[in-house]
Amino acid sequence: MPGHADVNRPNDRALLRALLRRLAEHSPINVLMAGLVETGSFTITELVGTSTDSLDHLFVRLGEGVGGRAVAHGRPTRVPDYISEPSISHQHDEAVRREGLRAMAAVPVQVDGVPRAVLYAATRSDASLGDGVADDLLRGSRMIGAELRVRDEVDRRVALLRGTEPAAAEGDHDAREAIRVAYGELVALARATDDEDLSARILQIGSQLMGTPAAHAPALSPRESDVLSQVALGCTYPEVARRLSLQPGTVKSYMQTIMVKLGAHSRHEAVATARRLHLLP
Repeated sequence: MPGHADVNRPNDRALLRALLRRLAEHSPINVLMAGLVETGSFTITELVGTSTDSLDHLFVRLGEGVGGRAVAHGRPTRVPDYISEPSISHQHDEAVRREGLRAMAAVPVQVDGVPRAVLYAATRSDASLGDGVADDLLRGSRMIGAELRVRDEVDRRVALLRGTEPAAAEGDHDAREAIRVAYGELVALARATDDEDLSARILQIGSQLMGTPAAHAPALSPRESDVLSQVALGCTYPEVARRLSLQPGTVKSYMQTIMVKLGAHSRHEAVATARRLHLLP
């Protein structure tokens, strides 16, 4: 079984940075910020619209200020005037004052109830942050959370694969089956993410699980390979459609084409033939 290349997880900070830039294109808000949460704290590393360096790499403990409060309580926090707000702590007033910020909102990013990042929006005027801004931050936090969940699952699957490959190479049936399941799940994850770079990395990992296709193997399109990988898991057409964001009728059409290419008369036969030809692991 060929070994994996060292495929690193995409930079999670870059994910935050890209979101802030998208929000800035359509928002009148003066400043947008974000940071990844570690155990008990976070550092603001991504900033858009700042005019000083006072908030750059600001270290914040859970419970401190607007962002620390949002992360600690697991819900959005919004204040009309940061410096005079009595409901928050004020360890970072000097940094906020230097940047000239007034109204501020923060939304935590959570994955399965665990805080992973925090998003901020702030103004330099006494104009309040409207519900539209809060909604944008909330949608952004959900998008980031969903993407981090996919990345976490990819990491988990890859770790499992690296642990089972040696046994599979020695003919261990259970290990081989674990790799087959992991391959199908990785394909579904690749199609679930909006991150093109992450999707390509996942598919690269998957391609290394199959070895070299037989010389006489028919060429399957990427979508045909995707569909076959899910059918190999035992998924029904509606399940395949849901996992790959396709219509059930489209899945059936792909499968009919696959069976013709493989000279198979059933889905089970198509999967067995594809495995024999190294079109599936």
